[in-house]
Amino acid sequence: MLPFPITIAIDGPAASGKTTVGKMLADQLGYLFLDTGCMYRAVTAAALQQDTNLEDEAAVTHIAQTMQLEIASGAGYDDGRQYTVLLDGRDSTWEIRTPAVDANVSLVSSYLPVRQEMVRQQRAIGGKGGVVMVGRDIGTVVMPNAPLKLYITATAAERARRRLNDRQRQGQSGDYDHILADIIRRDEYDGSRTHSPMLPAADALILDSSDKPAATLVADILAMLESLSASQPVS
Repeated sequence: MLPFPITIAIDGPAASGKTTVGKMLADQLGYLFLDTGCMYRAVTAAALQQDTNLEDEAAVTHIAQTMQLEIASGAGYDDGRQYTVLLDGRDSTWEIRTPAVDANVSLVSSYLPVRQEMVRQQRAIGGKGGVVMVGRDIGTVVMPNAPLKLYITATAAERARRRLNDRQRQGQSGDYDHILADIIRRDEYDGSRTHSPMLPAADALILDSSDKPAATLVADILAMLESLSASQPVS
C-alpha cells in the first residue's frame, strides 16, 4: 500500500454501491469512512422535522450552519448500518433514509450556501488524509487533488432494486416502479443542477457495479492502489 495516508474520492449516483464499496475499502485500509451524502440528508431531515419550507433557501441554510452533526462508527449495532448519524445528539441514522428525505434531498443539496457549509466541513476532514470520502462532487469540487478518484455507477433498474431491498430490510414499504422513477428524476436533477452537478472528474476511473459484487470492486481498487504505490518516487 501507499507509504502515507491519502484521500480517496468516490462519486456516483444514488444506490450505485459507492457507499458499500467505500466502507469496505476504508475498513481494509484502516481509513476513516465519510459518506458526505448523509450530511445533506441530515440537513433535509432536520428541515423536515422543523416543518421548514424547503423552498426557503435562507431558512434551510440556517439549519445547515447551526445544526450539530456527527458521523460516528456503526459498530455495536445489528441493524445493518454502516455508520451512525447523530443529529443534535440524537441517533438519526435511519431517519435520513426515509422516502420524504429521498424526495427532497436533491433540492436541499442544490442550494449553494448549504453546499458551501458542507464542503467546508468535508475539506477539513479530507485535508488530513487517511479518508475514503464518498459523495457526488468529491473528485470535482471537494477534493479535486485527491490522488485517486473513482466514479461508481450502475443501471437505474439495478439501483432501484437495491433501494427497494434496503427499505424492506428496514421494515419500510416501497414500490419498485415509484423508486425507479424517483432515481431517474434525481439523476436528471443532480446531473443538471447549477452548483456542483453530479459528473465524473476528468481523471476519475469509472467502475460499473451493476453485475459486480462490492468485494470484487474493492479488490480491483486495492490493486489500483498497489500500482499507485509502485509509481510513487522513493524519497
